[in-house]
Amino acid sequence: MVGAAILRDGQVLAARRTRPVDAAGRWELPGGKVEPGEDPGAALVREIAEELGCTIAVGGWLPGRTRISDDLALVVALASLEAGEPEPHEHDAVRWLGPDDLEAVDWLDSDRPFLPALREALNASATTWLRAVFFDGEGAAAVVERLRSAGFDAGLSRERYAGEDDDDDHPWAVTTDAPQLVLEPLVDEHDGWLDTGDVSGGVTGGVTGGMSGGMSGGMSGGGSGVLPASTSAAPLDLQTAPRRLHRPT
Repeated sequence: MVGAAILRDGQVLAARRTRPVDAAGRWELPGGKVEPGEDPGAALVREIAEELGCTIAVGGWLPGRTRISDDLALVVALASLEAGEPEPHEHDAVRWLGPDDLEAVDWLDSDRPFLPALREALNASATTWLRAVFFDGEGAAAVVERLRSAGFDAGLSRERYAGEDDDDDHPWAVTTDAPQLVLEPLVDEHDGWLDTGDVSGGVTGGVTGGMSGGMSGGMSGGGSGVLPASTSAAPLDLQTAPRRLHRPT
């Protein structure tokens, strides 16, 4: 069994069950069964589309698993909305909960053990800013759009190498309040790397750095932008190829 902790604006989506009788009226992280031979992430995307009519991107998996029966166990992944708005088809209600609201609903016993890690992820998404770096501007722009569509703040700026002034070959930096488990799959997908230095202050303003045409036009306004000059992180050490930071398995 797979469940989705769908995050948006520092909140997680909970869904209220209607069946079976002993679960009716209780809340869960939506999801369902993995078919034989099916990838768990793909199963979760399929189940959410069926149950809520929306499309999600699956990030990292929360630690642990809970036993539902002798042959079934539940694992939960962090996820973000990619398209559509959640509308219950198999539940009778959905609700967005912040980290301080998690105890406000009656969770299924199988979901409750995931609440501490989920609360930590929600708190991290509200207080921690991460920076990912990409050599490809189009890929960096795509990551910003994906993060913003999922409800996270994300800004794009032109990086610079230490000791260099020419911008021609400099990479692009995406700064976001999305948790690392959400950002990592996008970094891998677009051949970037996570910069582990401290990033503070969030993102404000508009997109800068000389991107032109439809990409810059589509990303300016209506969202977050680059780090203010007073809070920009230090220049990166010279890189010749992307490096990736992977979550331990």
